[in-house]
Amino acid sequence: MDFAHDKLTQERIEDFRELLEHQIVPSETRFEQQLDAATDRWAWDSVPVLAELRAEARRRGLWNLFLPGERGGGLSNLQYAPLAELSGYSLELAPAVINCAAPDTGNMEVLDQFGTPEQQERWLDPLLDGSIRSAFAMTEPDVASSDATNIATRIERDGDRYVINGSKWWITGAMNPNAKILIVMGKTDPDADRHRQQSMILVPRDTPGVQVLRPMRVFGYDDHQHGGHAELRFSDVVVPAENLIGHEGAGFAIAQARLGPGRIHHCMRSIGLAERAIELMCQRAASRVAFGKELARQGVIRDWIAESRVRVEQLRLLVLKAAWLMDTVGNRGAHTEIQAIKIATPATVQWILDKAIQVHGAAGISQDFPLARAYAGIRTLRFADGPDEVHKASLARAELGRTSPR
Repeated sequence: MDFAHDKLTQERIEDFRELLEHQIVPSETRFEQQLDAATDRWAWDSVPVLAELRAEARRRGLWNLFLPGERGGGLSNLQYAPLAELSGYSLELAPAVINCAAPDTGNMEVLDQFGTPEQQERWLDPLLDGSIRSAFAMTEPDVASSDATNIATRIERDGDRYVINGSKWWITGAMNPNAKILIVMGKTDPDADRHRQQSMILVPRDTPGVQVLRPMRVFGYDDHQHGGHAELRFSDVVVPAENLIGHEGAGFAIAQARLGPGRIHHCMRSIGLAERAIELMCQRAASRVAFGKELARQGVIRDWIAESRVRVEQLRLLVLKAAWLMDTVGNRGAHTEIQAIKIATPATVQWILDKAIQVHGAAGISQDFPLARAYAGIRTLRFADGPDEVHKASLARAELGRTSPR
């Protein structure tokens, strides 16, 4: 196996690393300060420093790198992987700088693959330009949403329009007033086959009947940098029939197509987060003295550092294999590996963050370091895009299916 990057990828890595080290990371504090001073803190994408950094990213050609083809960066999953990892080093800022932040990435992929030319012109183009944000409304408070077929929100045809009623929660980005469009998943035919009851439809945020009830906190954090997580209610929301994405009954299949790339993107960025945690852990260990010697000379600390390096290298290889398979045999052919990285990544990175917090002592759980917020964020990945247990059950079922009865 050849682990070297091709010329284009290496050029992108070098350019992005320079932008990251010299402009993005040094701007993190200014970003936080401008966000604190903003009239609406949920509108995180409106702060001046982000606009400056985005302009520089676009000038360098570091824009929409996640999306293959002419509309995006023209990169494969394997080429994008190290760039997504670099963005995870400054997780609150870097993905937005290069317009590769969730949930917009997944929504752009949906519109690119399944949207009509009219839908793409109205919503995809502004998203690719970074002039608006979006949200993906699937999870619901009243059903076990780990089983997407449970979704109860109704999308009912009424002549040349659809009427939507239901509740959603943990809808990432929806607190941001710049999230102008929502992709809503609901049931169009409760009597159809279990996986053909659902559909997806585009709902402009300002449509009458769309209510933003409240922000949802993650371990006490408001998560302003991602536009918050909102609880929504749809009460007799009416949209034109042409807002349907694909056709009636295609919602579950579209959701699966959306979540595959989304899962690997989360994992790629999380590796970058783990690298920053290891770096912070080493810096802290080398600068603090306890019981007469530097923390870096304590055996248990050295064990954590070594184990962190081993674990992140193992994780990176698994993620790169998944990316390579997605490129060569497609998302369906890479299904096992996508599930494996979704299971392994949050647990691995959570372990590394935990050790980094321990090395920092009480400072590790304070706002003075990014570790506590990062820990809360990585813990959510054990739910986002499907909980661990669902992926483990599916992976085990596939493994058992490969084994002939004895």
